[in-house]
Amino acid sequence: MKELHDLELILTSHTPVIVIESLEEVRVTQLLTRLGLRLQHPMHQWTVTEGLKRLEADFGAQGLTSEPAAVLKHIKAVSQPGYYLLLDFHPFLDDPIHVRLIKEIAQEHDTIAKTLIFLSHDLTIPPEIRHLTARFNLRLPDRAGIKMLINEEARRWQSRNRRKVRADTMAVDRLASNLTGVTATDARRLIRSAIENDGAISQDDLPGLMKTKYELINQDGVIAFEYDTADFADVAGLCRLKSWLDKRKKAFTGENGSLDQPKGIMLLGVQGAGKSLAAKAVAGTFNVPLLRLDFGRLYNKYIGESEKNLRNALDIALSMAPCVLWMDEIEKGVAPSQSDDGVSQRLLGTLLTWMAENRKPVFIVATANNIEQLPPELVRKGRLDEIFFVDLPGPAVRREIFEIHLRRRNQPPSAFDLELLSSTSEGFTGAEIEQAIVSALYAAQAQDERLNSEHLLEEIERTSPLSVVMAERMTRLRNWAAERTVPAD
Repeated sequence: MKELHDLELILTSHTPVIVIESLEEVRVTQLLTRLGLRLQHPMHQWTVTEGLKRLEADFGAQGLTSEPAAVLKHIKAVSQPGYYLLLDFHPFLDDPIHVRLIKEIAQEHDTIAKTLIFLSHDLTIPPEIRHLTARFNLRLPDRAGIKMLINEEARRWQSRNRRKVRADTMAVDRLASNLTGVTATDARRLIRSAIENDGAISQDDLPGLMKTKYELINQDGVIAFEYDTADFADVAGLCRLKSWLDKRKKAFTGENGSLDQPKGIMLLGVQGAGKSLAAKAVAGTFNVPLLRLDFGRLYNKYIGESEKNLRNALDIALSMAPCVLWMDEIEKGVAPSQSDDGVSQRLLGTLLTWMAENRKPVFIVATANNIEQLPPELVRKGRLDEIFFVDLPGPAVRREIFEIHLRRRNQPPSAFDLELLSSTSEGFTGAEIEQAIVSALYAAQAQDERLNSEHLLEEIERTSPLSVVMAERMTRLRNWAAERTVPAD
């Protein structure tokens, strides 16, 4: 196992403090137990409930060391090298006595190699010992790793029930692909639940497992799975964007390996013009999952935590590849600011490094309302492939928008004067047209009448679109985009 090899390398690298942030305590403990059986020095484990004990052999716990200060003093006094796994020590890392003891143990490492391993779901290392630490990141399993877990769980079920697991080969392949993006522990649990039901892995198991998987991904709120990705048939206009994506679909999906893999696009436009819908439609066109990155949830009051949140989100995107990563209102996360203590600049650096190093099929769709706030190093050619401007819809597109939203509400478009509605709604965005239809339906219901063109015209006349309310600002944006971006339609 590569992760076992990597963990062994970091343990033998003469680093006095190792930090492992993971929810998979059992998995990490198993890895360290295996290493404890073959490393030169003994492996110990500490918990606040049981104190200190040997990890790879049962010599009993030392109850006198259950207090954090007591165990650190004990380790400091030990005259032999060893490894010490400290579980859930994060609440005690803000005590100056504990920090001083950790520092003294670490500073004596060259004399007596006692390595402290902190394992918890979340660890904020005090700055005075940060230079003495190294981090080990437990990888999410890839497709091959998921297949190994499927085989292991199938063998376990077989040994208990004395019969083989019935497996649909295609379902197993899809399961291995679809379970990427979750931890090995969660993947094992989902596989086990599929097998335990009927001793089989079939296509019927996949929808329920995928729903559970997406709920797991959405738990932290930083990155979310979008369940319904719109098909481009439901997006009016955007002809140039659709054509651009069609030309690159085979290169992204790997069907044409002779061309460079497309990196992504920036969608700039007026609010309500359909940028978000277009982002969803990209995933529908490529037929891959859509992940939405919420920059507003990245920020954390602790130094370095916001960048860590971003790295974790990007790691999930890599594990889900091929996928589309939708960075909504990206300017809110990486636009330069004098009031965030440099967080936006560090987030930008983390993102740019990832974009430069990524070789997996993760297609970025970044949406922005104000591109002038974005740093030039993000929007230059090479970072993303193209910048598209989603403008106010023209007459033909407005007609199509009316058709789409009327049809969605079981209203036959042929019963309406679409040409008149289209011409009357000049300056309306797609969102404003949809809202006019919603309001007209309420009005028609209140009058106990079927929806007709007159109801819609009345709502259109009553509405002041954004292009009127914020005319100066929108004119400035459209003029700026005319010389610098590619029209999406």
